[in-house]
Amino acid sequence: MANILSARFLCQCAYIILIVLITDAKSNVVFQPSYLVTSGPRLSAFLLGNTSGISLTLSSLSRSNPPGRLPPPSCSEDLTQWVLTQELVGKTTVRVQLSLNRSLLLCGNNNDTDCCPEPLCVLETIRVSACLGNTSQASLLIQARIYAQVFPTEPVSDNKTVIPNQVYRPLGSCSCDLTVGACDVRCCCDKDCSPEALKLFQGQCLSGPFGGEVSPVPDYLCIAQSAENAPDWFPFLCVISLPENNPFLGLFYEGDTITPKPRPSFQRPVLSSPLPTHIYQQGDPIFTISDQYFTIPQNSLVGQCVDNAPVAFLKNFQAQCVTRLLSCPTGPPLQTTPTELRVQVRDGQGGVVTVDVTDKMAVDLRPFVASPVAEDGRLLCENVTLALNYKFFWKGNGLTNITLTRILGNVLSASVGLTASYSVVFLNGDALAQPNSGNPGYQVGRPVIGGIVDTLGNGTVIQRTPVNLWKPVSSGLCASEGRIVLFGENSTAGCLLPVSLQNLTQCSLLSQNVASLQRALSTATHIARNGDPDVLNLTDWLNISFVELNSNQPVGGGIGICSGIPSHRHIHVRSIVTEVVGGLPQREIQAVEVSDHVSTWKFECGGGDPCLEPTGIQTFPVTSSITFTDISINTGPPKTRFQINFTEYDCDRNDVCWPQLAFPLTRYYTGESYSLSLAKGLILVFFFIAASILGTPWKQIRQAWRSASL
Repeated sequence: MANILSARFLCQCAYIILIVLITDAKSNVVFQPSYLVTSGPRLSAFLLGNTSGISLTLSSLSRSNPPGRLPPPSCSEDLTQWVLTQELVGKTTVRVQLSLNRSLLLCGNNNDTDCCPEPLCVLETIRVSACLGNTSQASLLIQARIYAQVFPTEPVSDNKTVIPNQVYRPLGSCSCDLTVGACDVRCCCDKDCSPEALKLFQGQCLSGPFGGEVSPVPDYLCIAQSAENAPDWFPFLCVISLPENNPFLGLFYEGDTITPKPRPSFQRPVLSSPLPTHIYQQGDPIFTISDQYFTIPQNSLVGQCVDNAPVAFLKNFQAQCVTRLLSCPTGPPLQTTPTELRVQVRDGQGGVVTVDVTDKMAVDLRPFVASPVAEDGRLLCENVTLALNYKFFWKGNGLTNITLTRILGNVLSASVGLTASYSVVFLNGDALAQPNSGNPGYQVGRPVIGGIVDTLGNGTVIQRTPVNLWKPVSSGLCASEGRIVLFGENSTAGCLLPVSLQNLTQCSLLSQNVASLQRALSTATHIARNGDPDVLNLTDWLNISFVELNSNQPVGGGIGICSGIPSHRHIHVRSIVTEVVGGLPQREIQAVEVSDHVSTWKFECGGGDPCLEPTGIQTFPVTSSITFTDISINTGPPKTRFQINFTEYDCDRNDVCWPQLAFPLTRYYTGESYSLSLAKGLILVFFFIAASILGTPWKQIRQAWRSASL
């Protein structure tokens, strides 16, 4: 029974203690920090703990309180010049902010009352109390000492005093003026000295920098002693130096100013006006008749488009600039007129060449516009400049003619992605000339030259045509014009071809149409061997070998499925290096093979069984690729049987080469003429034999021979 009563008593005590702890926890709040000293109009603190039901009051403490004693916290609100705001930043955290609700400007001559009559504008002590009902749980004490804001009456200047380097410019016009507002004795350039004071030391003015406060002139200077008391060694060993020099400037400082050299800077350099040249050289900018750069939009090194980029002489380039049309363009480069484009250009020979402009309307806008299909609510922009293709005809160090083909089109605005193209090609000769890809062999990065046989009345001529790969437009569909193949650069390109379900029911016809598209992409039947072929000489051209597909391969496969579609065309080019001219290898094409690879196209049927709808359209990829292969030719002499059997003596396979011990005496040594190297070798042999005969070993041999004969 006693144990039961004891347990019941312990439970009641624990329950009472728990109620007390819970009640204390509800009202346990604290300010962090609890004391602040501010000199500005804004301050903040944090109230931590259980803030539910807590209200904040602001009161001002009077200066009449006894020193060292503060009145007890009160939950009554006082009228102060501070504004109290609170913000809950967590479950148990409240940010308390106070801001001064008055002006801090110093009162002037006006009748404004909202100002500070004295420089010390605010000097008071305030208290923030956290109250639960009418009981204060925590308090924040703030002492404010704020001065009035004083602004300059005149505009503030941003000029900074720059002390120049004394090596380049003297520090000041009067370096002995050391005291502000007072006359420095023996400082004849001091502006604070009156004329009467200057008369006292006018004949004893200080010389040298820093007011003449330098060490005495050393005895070793040539100006230190006169001819009467100079020692006999003095004229030969004295040092020539100016008396104004000191340890700071250096003992041999001549006092002259020098021009400082420009240092590297991240500031944008100030570009000087262009200077036109009389003749053009490769890389020189081309100038107009007004001595300004002839500019065309080009891509910068980071890929962005620069509208006014100079054109360099004999530098071909192609650039594409993507612009999102929010409205119709009103100025260049997307809106141009023939008058603006007919620029007069200096030809580099003392004359002037005028740009000849030819306009063409673009029939297919897919290479330039992302979505050329008309939609409602979009504004039609007429005669937008889609491409500018320049051809500069040059001869020697000058220009003979400039032609421009401007391609125009009607484009719909309202967030349309427009891709404008710009190109410059320099052609040597007349207007019928075409650019080459090297001289004589191909250069890497230049276009591969294709051709078509054109039979004339008295002969056969090869008409040039490019070799292209597929080129997609912004929407991924196939463009009407392909991308030109560049020599030595392996690449793969593709695009999307829209095909309907009805087309997939006629697989043979679909296969023929895709094959005709692949053939129309590149119509060349011949390839130029070199970079500068002759169109009248058939030996400069190679026939392209076309690999025919297997005609017995089935092309059908079921509803919505067609196999045997020639969706990929591969071009394989084999070339060799024939010679090296000016350090550049000259490559020649030996063979070209074109082959088609088939694939199976299957119409994907989604929800709702769209395969039953013959008008359903799906896009399929068509691709093309090119590969360049270098044919290695071993032009060295054939290996001998000794090189094949005794590989340890082969100089090409081992670091130690014994056959090259007498290399200077062989024909392979080209550092000197063979006769000179042979004469030097015979001289070395002679000295070796003489040293052997006159040396100690030969003496011992003669002595042994003489003793043996006796």
